[in-house]
Amino acid sequence: MEKYSEAVKTLNTLQTNAQVLEKIRSQRDRFAHLNVPNMIKFSQRAGISLADIDSLKIIHVSGTKGKGSTCAFCESILLHHGYKTGFYSSPHLIEVRERIHINGQPLDRERFTSYFWDVYNKLDKTKAEHENSMPGYFAFLTVMAFHVFLQEKVDVGIIEVGIGGQYDSTNLIQNPIACGVTSLGLDHTSILGNTVDKIAWHKAGIFKPGVPAVTAPQPALAMNVLKERAKEIGCPLHVCPDIEEYDAQGKDLQLGIKGEMQSVNASLALQLCHIWLGKVKRHNENGLAETITCKGDAEEMPKDYSFPLTEQMLQDNENGLAETIACKGDAEEMPKDYSFPLTEQMLQGLATCRWAGRNQTIEAQNITYYLDGAHTLESIQQCVNWFREDAEKEKKSLRKTILKVLIFNTTGDRDSYMLLRPLKACDFDLVVFCPNIASLRANNADQTNNTVTLESQMKRCLLNKESWDKLFDLENDGDQESLLNVAAEGSSHVISDPTPANKTRIDVTNGQQENTSAVTDKDVKHENQMPDTATNGHFSSFFSSESCDNQSQRFNQALEKLVPVSHCLPSISHALALASQGKTLLPAELNDMPELPSHFKSVDHVQILITGSIHLVGGALRIIQDIPDDGSETD
Repeated sequence: MEKYSEAVKTLNTLQTNAQVLEKIRSQRDRFAHLNVPNMIKFSQRAGISLADIDSLKIIHVSGTKGKGSTCAFCESILLHHGYKTGFYSSPHLIEVRERIHINGQPLDRERFTSYFWDVYNKLDKTKAEHENSMPGYFAFLTVMAFHVFLQEKVDVGIIEVGIGGQYDSTNLIQNPIACGVTSLGLDHTSILGNTVDKIAWHKAGIFKPGVPAVTAPQPALAMNVLKERAKEIGCPLHVCPDIEEYDAQGKDLQLGIKGEMQSVNASLALQLCHIWLGKVKRHNENGLAETITCKGDAEEMPKDYSFPLTEQMLQDNENGLAETIACKGDAEEMPKDYSFPLTEQMLQGLATCRWAGRNQTIEAQNITYYLDGAHTLESIQQCVNWFREDAEKEKKSLRKTILKVLIFNTTGDRDSYMLLRPLKACDFDLVVFCPNIASLRANNADQTNNTVTLESQMKRCLLNKESWDKLFDLENDGDQESLLNVAAEGSSHVISDPTPANKTRIDVTNGQQENTSAVTDKDVKHENQMPDTATNGHFSSFFSSESCDNQSQRFNQALEKLVPVSHCLPSISHALALASQGKTLLPAELNDMPELPSHFKSVDHVQILITGSIHLVGGALRIIQDIPDDGSETD
């Protein structure tokens, strides 16, 4: 039996190196349309036909934010209904085998290795007669996922799109059971376009004639494009309802994944699973799917409702609304999508679902890690809301002095300035930028990335830091008044009259305020007032009116406190070591670490938010969970 690590190293040879990738990107538009036809050829060379793929009864999901979470909810719901599930996702956090799930669990190393060589050897043996053509990394794993699901005889294949949809490697699927589109936003703009309507065009590319499609609520421009594409393709398109509209039949509806957007993802998953369950039930009972005819079109479409009619539905039917579906030859109006009573299995599936690296918290001695792979503006804002709420709850429960640290990276064509801007509201004391490299000690095969060079990664870290520094640049902030407003907006600092009668002091032993006077809008006079002290429990009072000779001195002290310390470091392990402030053991090779203010080391507890890249989160998880670089199991 060949080793798992050897399989992964061979898989990595299918990655495109950075120089070649840059050339491919420059010519992407010319050859994008060949991607799906090439995938069909690769699958056939591996012994997989399009009919084989369609037999997997697939749920296909595209979107910008929440694809993985939506698919994870689908997996959990259908598992609780007793079906054998296959789930293909990307990217992976720690090990590549995480991308292929069977019954809610990543393939074990032995099965991954066996299935890998099954597919690789077939493709390798036939490459000579196909101009030495081999699929790229993601394309290969897509073919392998279909092979695994067929061999494992899963009841359902849940497939997450990689990038876009129209030209994505997963889009060789011809007849899925249902298609879903999660929330759309700007991401991969160099590939998909720099406006949400262009991106929506690509995402809707997974729609298939006659196959029900469900979308999360979208911006108007994006929704119009989805509607138009649904008409062109000839498929019914529905918008998932708010999660509150479902009938939980008197039971608590709880979600196992944290985050305010998860309610949207959960609702979309419920709709997709409801369609799937109805279709499979009718297949099992009748041997073929019942069909309905699309209004204004001759094509037959599978029925996607299998729940009791409500009074609202009957009324809509009388008014002609229920028959209005977005398909070729139909009216402009979007149909209503109806909620339905939730089964116990659905409730359990939602409540027990887990999706690592998304709004995830790991507690250690004197450290709490907050991990979220957010990498779009909207998901970063959600991450900020989650972190601020949970970190504040923890601070109040601990009643200790707290140091707040951000570890950040973003890659590709993403705008780091825009992504970092919402994070400013978290009032970090220390910000560390690093590449998506777990450690400089060893090159772990699962996290090898040949598509970028180390030099380019470090240059990007420096650019990320420059973007962060610009957020605190007086020229960008306008003037002294806007800098002082940073304190007011963040609510972790107080702008008040610097007189002994209106002092806010911090008891550093428990983080509680004493002798605090209320501050109102009329109390704030920026021309002669300065932040008196940090009121977030981090440090003792650093300011007093008696210690300042003039406004300039006071401003300099406030500036020193309001602008977090920031550094660029060469690896995630360096970043974690610096952020931990000695509360975890530093690896022996981590020398020449930057000096930090001495009072950082006196805090009782460190809160570390790790975000901006799912690969960054994965590298951090490997270190935090102490997974060996050789991929071997740990106790």
